[in-house]
Amino acid sequence: MIAGEGDGRFLSRLVEQNPGVKVDVLESSAEMIRLARQRLPPNAQVTFHQGDALQPPQGGPYDLVVTHFFLDCLSDEETVRFIQGVKQHLSFSAVWLVSDFQQVSFWPANWHSWLWLRVMYGFFRVFTGLRTAKLPQIDRALHAAGFELQAREEERFGLIVSQLWRLERKGSQL
Repeated sequence: MIAGEGDGRFLSRLVEQNPGVKVDVLESSAEMIRLARQRLPPNAQVTFHQGDALQPPQGGPYDLVVTHFFLDCLSDEETVRFIQGVKQHLSFSAVWLVSDFQQVSFWPANWHSWLWLRVMYGFFRVFTGLRTAKLPQIDRALHAAGFELQAREEERFGLIVSQLWRLERKGSQL
């Protein structure tokens, strides 16, 4: 499952490298869905769900969840609710791939990230009606939901972070 796929660049690469993969895509924008469909090969097994991504599809079980630059559009409460809602549709040891922005704490990169985050949140608030103005605590929400961090990479002086989380369930499958 991919939430907030946008124009389909990640989705098209995923399908090209894994031809038999079945993917549910949650996307609120009809235009982004149109662009994503154009990038896909004709035999791609992709189902698009247009609407509120806080209402995940009733499919699954999913082995992989992908949220690239999606969770930063949510509040802390919405992030927790989204993760808990999706968790109900995951396979026993699913993985979650997250790419998003982060506020860097070390000098001088902290000024770089602070400035970029203010500019981006301001832009999207004006042009898209984005309600949130700060990054949610994604790490805390995933960890509280039972995910363990497996890998982490940073780009752009730490402004962009990609993480791979694995769902650790004890006992039988839920």
